[in-house]
Amino acid sequence: MRSVVYPGTFDPITNGHVDLILRAARLFDRVVVAVAADTGKQPLFSTEERVALVREAVSDIPKVETVDFQGLLVDFTRELGVDVIMRGLRAVSDFEYEFQLAGMNRRMAPDIETLFLTPAEKYAYISSSLVREIARLKGDVSAFVVPTVEAALKARFG
Repeated sequence: MRSVVYPGTFDPITNGHVDLILRAARLFDRVVVAVAADTGKQPLFSTEERVALVREAVSDIPKVETVDFQGLLVDFTRELGVDVIMRGLRAVSDFEYEFQLAGMNRRMAPDIETLFLTPAEKYAYISSSLVREIARLKGDVSAFVVPTVEAALKARFG
């Protein structure tokens, strides 16, 4: 069984993330969406909330499971018995950072490969940080996230 880990903060999960998960589900037998608890950021939603929102957003996609993790991604990936990490690239600006991460992961775990996928063009401009900012300013985020995430953002920002 070929499996892949798709890690991220998913704060919140966007339609771009969902698109990448759909693409991965076509390529792999099992897709593990790994919600990072140790983000180094101040997330809007708790780890538990982010896991729940991801689970709801991908509930109709077979072969997908959602879990949270702490610590090094390569250690978590090995614990699962998975040897492929998937990362999304929206634009060229993402590449430098993602390339650096992939290089560090390869140095720590040469047996684990990193696969880059790009979302559909209609989602390439969406980022969680932009969605949070639009929601904070009471803008309409319905084109960028699933309805449950939209509702969670509205509840969070009043």
